[in-house]
Amino acid sequence: MDAFRLHRGTAPLLLSIPHVGTAVPEPIRQRLVPEARPLPDTDWHLDQLYDFAEELGVSVLQAVQSRYVIDLNRPPDDESLYPGQATTGLCPTIRFDGVKLYWPGAEPDAADIAERVETVWKPYHAALAAELERIEARHGYALLYDAHSIRSVVPRLFDGVLPDLNLGSNGGASAAPALKDRIAEICRTAEGFTHVVDGRFRGGYITRHYGRPERNVHALQMELAQRHYMDEDPPFAYRPDVAPPLKAVLRRVLESMLAWTP
Repeated sequence: MDAFRLHRGTAPLLLSIPHVGTAVPEPIRQRLVPEARPLPDTDWHLDQLYDFAEELGVSVLQAVQSRYVIDLNRPPDDESLYPGQATTGLCPTIRFDGVKLYWPGAEPDAADIAERVETVWKPYHAALAAELERIEARHGYALLYDAHSIRSVVPRLFDGVLPDLNLGSNGGASAAPALKDRIAEICRTAEGFTHVVDGRFRGGYITRHYGRPERNVHALQMELAQRHYMDEDPPFAYRPDVAPPLKAVLRRVLESMLAWTP
């Protein structure tokens, strides 16, 4: 099965979108309960929200398969990224709200998980690593921006209403402080939007694993509250009447990253 789509750009920045995929192989789909089949935990429409990236010369890597098949932003050994906090696993068996995804007895077993790692997780990460290596070889450094979005209210995962712009740098470990501060300032001054840096979403596996400032690879994660660009309830429609202000902020973020050099 297809694991990813990759557009190679000319700039020193790679945009990764690991949770935008909506493909689910039919044998897996049949094992999902009806409430899971609309894929409510998808990072909907991020390819459309960031559709300006290619014209900036940015490389774009995006998932094809749903995170319900396998979560590309989790480590392959399924170690928790947020010990002590509610989360979902490498091959999720529950939704963000805790509702079960599979019919009883149809959950993925060890063989299922191993196959999904081989056919989806490893190809995506091989492409990601290779593109960063290509960018670094060409420019002398590489920038990685990992794009995410989520419902504004998910009581199982966080209290209250999520800030609009959630910038993650793994506590400052995944990117140079000057780059993190540069992007944080854009978020802070974005009119009409709230923000937080290294809050509930400080960066998943991709940000933490690939962000190595000492090796000239700088990674940031951005988690967006979906209310600013789409309907958060089915059928999860994109809102072109609402999205432009957020899209303008995100364009400033990517342009500012491109204007920065280590």
